[in-house]
Amino acid sequence: MSQLSPVLQQATPVVATRGEGLHLFDADGRRYLDFTSGVGVTSTGHCHPRVVEAVQRQAGRLIHGQYTTVLHEPLLTLTERLGEVLPDGLDSLFYVASGSEAVEAALRLARHATGRPNVIVFDGSFHGRTMGAAALTTAGSRFRAGIGPLMPGVAVAPFPSAFRLGTTGEEAVEHALRGLDHVLATVSAPGETAAMFVEPVLGEGGYVPAPPGFLAGLRERADRHGILLVFDEVQSGFGRTGRFWAHQHDDAVRPDVLVTAKGLASGFPLSAIAAPTALMRKAWPGSQGGTYGGNAVACAAALATLDVIRDERLVENAAEQGGRLADGLRSVAAAAPAVADVRGLGLMLGNEFCHPDGSPDAAAAKRAQQAAAELGLLLLTCGVHLNVVRMIPALVVTADQIDEAVALWSKAVAAATQ
Repeated sequence: MSQLSPVLQQATPVVATRGEGLHLFDADGRRYLDFTSGVGVTSTGHCHPRVVEAVQRQAGRLIHGQYTTVLHEPLLTLTERLGEVLPDGLDSLFYVASGSEAVEAALRLARHATGRPNVIVFDGSFHGRTMGAAALTTAGSRFRAGIGPLMPGVAVAPFPSAFRLGTTGEEAVEHALRGLDHVLATVSAPGETAAMFVEPVLGEGGYVPAPPGFLAGLRERADRHGILLVFDEVQSGFGRTGRFWAHQHDDAVRPDVLVTAKGLASGFPLSAIAAPTALMRKAWPGSQGGTYGGNAVACAAALATLDVIRDERLVENAAEQGGRLADGLRSVAAAAPAVADVRGLGLMLGNEFCHPDGSPDAAAAKRAQQAAAELGLLLLTCGVHLNVVRMIPALVVTADQIDEAVALWSKAVAAATQ
């Protein structure tokens, strides 16, 4: 009798039978408040009626039209609609099925376009589990151990994590940019560096937002040295942080390439890579494509997702409810010394657990996450040391649901730290 791989460790004991909005239900009808949203995927909540209707309608017309074989209306319409929300100048797109695939495609594009071999990434980054993406990932050895040798040509520069450095955000930015300059001087010469890949908010690395000025510092160095700047917005994009794109918190900074996935299609596998047409033309023939890229049903779901985000003002709701959630989490942390830091942007918030000496306390984080699940609040851990409990509810979350989650979290933290 076949079974799931034993390596797939479930974060919660829930076997979900249906979902509705912010809630999942098991076979016994127990309701769970889902603040995982499928790792940031169900941006419009579980089974939003408008997404369901769009998917059902499209499934009765065309399920799959492979986009290098035939074009189809949802693909063309989505490409046009994404132009309304993408940064200025990023007017050329192509699609694959996952964030890892999109990162791999962006890596290919960067090397083709520049003719340079090297890539710089930042400490704590997560870009995927496929071989090239894993080589770019530094959010934990668990993502890259045992599969070496990994792709060469990757250099790692510091990320400005003010909490870990024990500094202000401004000081952390100065430290990180000095470290980047050192990497360019000692490891990856500017003339051999194709691109810098960066998450505007570290995801698996612990929900650490880049402080103001860091992305601008990367843009200045990229322009000075002819290096492409790639923003990985797989987890932080599509309204998650209270702006449509997380990098928009650092005013006037534009990437050369943007990668997005997760919340793009409300649960359907779809990712996109956007770049200026002149840059995209530099990709070599045959380097872009994929069997399931731009699937018709997934594109229909993405179009409905864009409609819901616009019509229900979900970006604004993420900013408002994210502020409410952050205030609630900080009030819990104030009474629980084990929660050493609460940080994030919008509805992308992390609670970092530490021992009294400041070292990571993964055990306490796990106890709190599991206690929350027992109380009916579903959460996930992250961080290099797995000592951060993250909260990523759907963008449709209400003030009442925020308050319910904070009350449950308070009980879970108390149970985990007594």
